[in-house]
Amino acid sequence: MPFAVADSLAARGIAAVIFALKGACDPAQVARFRHHWISLGQFGKTTRLLRSEGCRDLIFIGTLARPALSDIRLDWGTLRVMGQVVASFRGGDDHLLSGIGRIFERDGFRLIGIKDAAPDLLMPEGCITRAAPDGDASADIEKGREVLAALSPFDIGQAAVVIDGHVVAVEDIEGTDGLLARVARLRSEGRIRAKAGGGVLVKMPKSGQDLRYDLPTIGPRTVQGVANAGLAGIAVAAGNTIAAEPQAMIEAADTAGLFVTGLAKELAKGLAK
Repeated sequence: MPFAVADSLAARGIAAVIFALKGACDPAQVARFRHHWISLGQFGKTTRLLRSEGCRDLIFIGTLARPALSDIRLDWGTLRVMGQVVASFRGGDDHLLSGIGRIFERDGFRLIGIKDAAPDLLMPEGCITRAAPDGDASADIEKGREVLAALSPFDIGQAAVVIDGHVVAVEDIEGTDGLLARVARLRSEGRIRAKAGGGVLVKMPKSGQDLRYDLPTIGPRTVQGVANAGLAGIAVAAGNTIAAEPQAMIEAADTAGLFVTGLAKELAKGLAK
C-alpha cells in the first residue's frame, strides 16, 4: 500500500520520499523510490531527515504489529516526547496512531490521509463484481454495520462477520485475515452450522475515527479469506476503504462467485465522519 500511494502521487507529478521501518518493509519495493530506513522510536532522527528532504506533509501507511515499549529504540528526540508516546500506547490502535500523529504535528509537520493523497485507491460506491448481495446478504450487511457502530467506542476492530442475522465473529488483534481464518476454522469444527455461501464480511471505519490513519483495507487476500470462510461477499464503506490491487481483487471475487460492494454514505451514517 505505501508504494501504491507513492505511485499514485508520482502519476500526478508529486515526488514522494519513503521512510521505511526496518523489518517491516520490502527492500526491493523501497528501492524504487527516494527513501530512508528508520527504526521504531527514532523520532529525532526521523524529524531531522524529514526536514533535510523538505518534507512537510506526512502520510502514515501500512500495517505494523503494535510493539512493546521495550522494543522501541530510543534516541534523544524520542526521550524528549516520551511522556506523549507512553500516553499514546494506553488505548486502541486509533488512539495510538492519533497520538503519534499529534507528536509530529507539534513539531510542525502536517498529517494527511490517503483520502486526500491518493483518492483513486478508495473503494467506489456500489457493487464492483458480477455477483451482488441478495435480500439475506443485505440484511446481514445492515446488522454488521450496526454492530461495528456499537463497538466503535471501544476501539477494537473494523470488521465483523454476520451469517443469517447472527454475528459470528468480530475483528480483534489478529486483524481481518485472522478473523476470516477463525470463521473458516469454526465451520470446519461444526461450530457454524449455516450452509456455506451465505454471510458477509462487513468493514467500516470506527465511529469518530481520524480518517487520516488506518483506513479499512481489502484486496485479493481478503477475497481468498472470504472464500475460505464460506461467505457470500464483502461490504465496505465506499470512499473510506482502501481497495488494494482492485483489478486482481475483482477477478478473484468473480472467479469465486463472491460480491464486493461499497456502501453508500447514507448506509454508513453514524460511523466515522
